[in-house]
Amino acid sequence: MTGEARVEDYLALLKPNVMQLVVFTAIVGLLVAPGGINPLVGFIAVLCIAIGAGASGALNMWYDADIDAIMSRTQNRPIPAGRISGGEALIFGVVLSVFSVALLGLATNWVAGGLLAFTIFFYAVVYTVWLKRSTPQNIVIGGAAGAFPPMVGWAAVTGTITVESLALFLIIFLWTPPHFWALALYKQSDYGAAGIPMLPNVKGVPHTKVQIFVYSVLLALAAMLPTLLGFAGLVYSAVAVLSGAGFLLLAWRLLATGADVAMRKAARTLFNYSLGYLFVLFFALLVDNMLARFNVLPGVLS
Repeated sequence: MTGEARVEDYLALLKPNVMQLVVFTAIVGLLVAPGGINPLVGFIAVLCIAIGAGASGALNMWYDADIDAIMSRTQNRPIPAGRISGGEALIFGVVLSVFSVALLGLATNWVAGGLLAFTIFFYAVVYTVWLKRSTPQNIVIGGAAGAFPPMVGWAAVTGTITVESLALFLIIFLWTPPHFWALALYKQSDYGAAGIPMLPNVKGVPHTKVQIFVYSVLLALAAMLPTLLGFAGLVYSAVAVLSGAGFLLLAWRLLATGADVAMRKAARTLFNYSLGYLFVLFFALLVDNMLARFNVLPGVLS
């Protein structure tokens, strides 16, 4: 029996906190892509990507309602709290998925529409239904879903998938494991109670800390790809180096901690830093490209 749903409950199904990152990286992909796009079409493209991301969130909450009811950080979500039924969430997610993909394909091109459809499928089916409950590599493989938005934005402008858009994909893909494993380290009991095979619960804390550091090194290296590929310049390069060094320092401190309390504190610090890291990195890329387009900082764009 569900209570009366409010507008806020349906908005909560869309995972607005996750959507912010999705929308921002998609906007950056759209704005740094070569060529141009009509502002209205660009707005529609970003709106479709946001709706598609929200649809993924709704489908995820529908399927995960049982474990959401167990974990402390998800118990108040609309379905486990009884404000929206699972069936309502499922219908909501499916309708938004079809609408966002169809509108994006019609407004821009079907490469972008197809990428958005695959993103929704990957998150809702490959990650949520298959990987999340079956393997400690769930975050590694499933992280691809969150890495697609800048590719979708890029494709909305160009109609293609290029090495530059793949570089943006790779940055987010490599950022996802240390980001979520840091969360898993200080929320280990929650994941254990829900039976989710997160890496700390399956392989142990020491192994997880090593993996976080390895992925942090790979992330810092991948963050230099926009510079090496010629679609970023001095501003981005400086930010990538400095922010990457900060990421590595926090990952190293986490690796060096031994005590449980200190480990949890270090993990939480890295998790919080990782949230700002991606925003800052992509914002620097946007600033770099805008400066180049207005000939303030020439030589970045061809």
